[in-house]
Amino acid sequence: MVEERIGNETMVVDPTVEDLLLQAQEFVPVALTKARTVKVFSSRWRVIISRLEKIPTCLSDLSSHPCFSKHTLCKEQLQAVLETLKEAIELANVCVNEKQEGKLKMQSDLDSLSAKIDLSLKDCGLLMKTGVLGEVTQPLSSSVQDLETFSVRELLARLQIGHLESKRKALEQLVEVMKDDEKAVITALGRSNVASLVQLLTATSPSVRENAVTVICSLAESGGCENWLISENALPPLVRLLESGSPVAKEKAVISLQRMSISSETSRSIVGHGGVSPLIEICKTGDSVSQSASACTLKNISAVPEVRQTLAEEGIVKVMINILNCGILLGSKEYAAECLQNLTSSNETLRRSVISENGIQTLLAYLDGPLPQESGVAAIRNLVGSVSLETYFKIIPSLVHVLKSGSVGAQQAAASTICRIATSNETKKMIGESGCIPLLIRMLEAKASGAREVAAQAIASLVTVPRNYREVKRDEKSVTCLVMLLEPSPSNSAKKYAVSGLAALCSSRKCKKLMISHGAVGYLKKLSELEVPGSKKLLERIEKGKLKSFFSRK
Repeated sequence: MVEERIGNETMVVDPTVEDLLLQAQEFVPVALTKARTVKVFSSRWRVIISRLEKIPTCLSDLSSHPCFSKHTLCKEQLQAVLETLKEAIELANVCVNEKQEGKLKMQSDLDSLSAKIDLSLKDCGLLMKTGVLGEVTQPLSSSVQDLETFSVRELLARLQIGHLESKRKALEQLVEVMKDDEKAVITALGRSNVASLVQLLTATSPSVRENAVTVICSLAESGGCENWLISENALPPLVRLLESGSPVAKEKAVISLQRMSISSETSRSIVGHGGVSPLIEICKTGDSVSQSASACTLKNISAVPEVRQTLAEEGIVKVMINILNCGILLGSKEYAAECLQNLTSSNETLRRSVISENGIQTLLAYLDGPLPQESGVAAIRNLVGSVSLETYFKIIPSLVHVLKSGSVGAQQAAASTICRIATSNETKKMIGESGCIPLLIRMLEAKASGAREVAAQAIASLVTVPRNYREVKRDEKSVTCLVMLLEPSPSNSAKKYAVSGLAALCSSRKCKKLMISHGAVGYLKKLSELEVPGSKKLLERIEKGKLKSFFSRK
């Protein structure tokens, strides 16, 4: 303790925690006595008195902690309590002497005093509950990591304690710490810390809101705190930040929602809290990062069937088509294509909406890029049943490009789309003339079983047209690969289509010989026992051919 004389009074210049505790304990009875003598604003003073009466217990609990004298938070808390007690005495004197400046101002001052006492009581309780008092500054022998962990936990505790200005400073320091060691902050976090961060999303200070959402964004991206964020009701303030936050706050809020919207339940909640409209607005006007995150969030939401109509009413179809046309990042276009795929998966009205907004042409232009992705092809696949035959002439060349240059998933989706288009001899001939049959035959050797299956299905459908039959027959590899797909394993889902394709080719003596030489008879016997459709009949045709060949040689 350092004392300094000013006039006739001795002032404590640098009081210790014990000095502050002693002063607070002396001021409580003074404040209570003064408050009880006030005759005006009686209802407000009753509330203040009831709260002042709780302070001694609070001080006793705080001072009984083993680390009471070693922690700066205790000192700061006692300073806040002391200032509040002084204010209570001062206001009581004003009321007793009836020297208040005005009734409304005094009512406001008393309400403010009551809130400060309540805050001090709450903060004392939090100091005890958080356990931060037990983590006093470590001795010099402690590791740097231990000291950093202590520092982080103290900052997290400060987010829950004190006035907005002190929380603002703690939050700024926390953001700086996270730039260097994000893991240390996430490791030290508890649910109460998450709750305090969520509360700061609605602070009056824009910088506090911005820093709070920056930390929350990191938590959401880490993948370990999503449930806490949801349970602490983070969604409504995050949605509000999309509408009225600074550019940085909007970006961090939308990235947070992007991560959290992976859950269908959270996606529904985002819609329920009015999140669709601001997300769509960001897709229209946001920078590249915000646009991409917003498009991804809407893509996640569109995976929930019951909210698709709400999305459509907010204008999502036109916005996603526009992103496909003009999106800044390639990732944004991919999200837009996935969103259109989801929207058109089961709703004919939405399919019509996409078609009327020039969606087919936009998707085809997107697919004509250097590495077509599955989502764009899948969206086209959803739409082919709702377009005219003339439109097929535009779609099929793009599908051929995908079969040549697309990702494995895109190629599989393209073959599946071909199966949907191949519903008449006219469309089958159109597909055959496009040059896709050699690509489908090559796909019979794909590593992915799903790709082999859909390629076999497409060939089995196309080969029923004479022009396509001749092209498949000319390529010996087609028979070889189809026979290999007769393998009876339960995991081989292509075998029924391989049977259909080989049955169509069996009328060719050359193809039949190839089937026999590659072991089709043995496979078909096993498939007949498994009652795979068409396998028994194909086996009979091949064996009949073998018998004829045997007698002709005699």
